[in-house]
Amino acid sequence: MLLDGIKVRDEILNNLQKEVKDNNYDITFAILLIGNNPESEIYVHNKIKYAEKVGIKTKFIHLNEATTEEVIDIINKLNDNSGISGIILQSPTPGNIDFEKCISKIDPKKDIDGFTKENVYKLINNIDGLRPCTPEGIKELLKHYNVPLKGANVCIIGSGKLVGRPLIFAMINEGATITSCNSKTKDLKKHTENADIIICGVGKKHILTADMVKEGAVVVDAGITVEDGKIIGDADFDDLKDKCSYITPNPGGVGPMTIASLLSNVVKAYKNK
Repeated sequence: MLLDGIKVRDEILNNLQKEVKDNNYDITFAILLIGNNPESEIYVHNKIKYAEKVGIKTKFIHLNEATTEEVIDIINKLNDNSGISGIILQSPTPGNIDFEKCISKIDPKKDIDGFTKENVYKLINNIDGLRPCTPEGIKELLKHYNVPLKGANVCIIGSGKLVGRPLIFAMINEGATITSCNSKTKDLKKHTENADIIICGVGKKHILTADMVKEGAVVVDAGITVEDGKIIGDADFDDLKDKCSYITPNPGGVGPMTIASLLSNVVKAYKNK
């Protein structure tokens, strides 16, 4: 059965739209984009498009080039602007920008990506806060389809700061037992073959195949490789689909849920303000 991220995203956004309209929320969040990365421009376009559907406004700031100090100055002004409920510094930033230093200057209450130290601390300690969007989207997608997390053996392939690492704590908070792997893990099959849930996020084409999973396993594919203009996932969907009880399409699985979680964070930040 497909874990349909588009369907679940639309349900979440419809609920957010109703909440925003019924309560006359006046929400604006800021997106800061530095440089001219075509993929980043697509991501920003999607965030703006779906925000508009919900009834949320965006302040888009696009600079062809900037220094770390200039970015921090913009962030400080957005922090001080009471009309701005959330701030995104779109990644990746150009090489001359100290991304971590810039992120550290975002007011944690406006950190709708969930990247600041305060929000990471809250995630680790299971304290209510603004959660990283992709891990939260994955968790909500599994919950929507009533995939049990408590007591489940979850194998996470990928240890990046945006998905793999925060996902470990998101799953621990749900009572799951975690195995953490990465693209360099020796004998990956040894770690995946007994897992109830496998979540891939390394960006390595078809790193997970049917011979590596048990019958009835759940597979969530958060990895992307672009080949000849086509998106290819970490999981070999065609090979795995008949062996899994649930599997995400890619695209159409995790990506839409990331957008849903981001806009949920925007509304939450607005209400907390």
